[in-house]
Amino acid sequence: MLKRGVLLAVVLSLGACGGVDPNSPLGKRKAIFKEMLSVSEDLGGMLRGRIKYDETLFVEKAIQLDTLSKTPWQHFPSIKEDEKTSARDDVWQQQERFQELARELEGTTARLVASTTQPPLNESVLTLRVQAVEDACESCHKEFRAY
Repeated sequence: MLKRGVLLAVVLSLGACGGVDPNSPLGKRKAIFKEMLSVSEDLGGMLRGRIKYDETLFVEKAIQLDTLSKTPWQHFPSIKEDEKTSARDDVWQQQERFQELARELEGTTARLVASTTQPPLNESVLTLRVQAVEDACESCHKEFRAY
């Protein structure tokens, strides 16, 4: 019983090391980006045949992605926080460019949603729109994310 208690204490203390506070700006934006990735993967999966295409679900997820695309930016403080982040220092040094790319992503998700408002949906157009979202994410990562 004592061994189990010691093992549990060690595991819990190791789990706390290097963890990100979910209420910190870093924790909040990481959670949003993770959710954005999941939703985007579902959209792309439906169009690429990895997931069964469901038009109603596609529309819901497009709206969800558009909503999410507007939220992570508020969790980038004006100066770099002390926590280890995947963001390059350029995020804080080139705020104007970073915000420009954020607006571009928001524009691509808005155009995706606009393409879902008139049935029947055109899968070729949706494929282009989802690709534009993916490209917007990638361009920001190339400039501002440290891999």
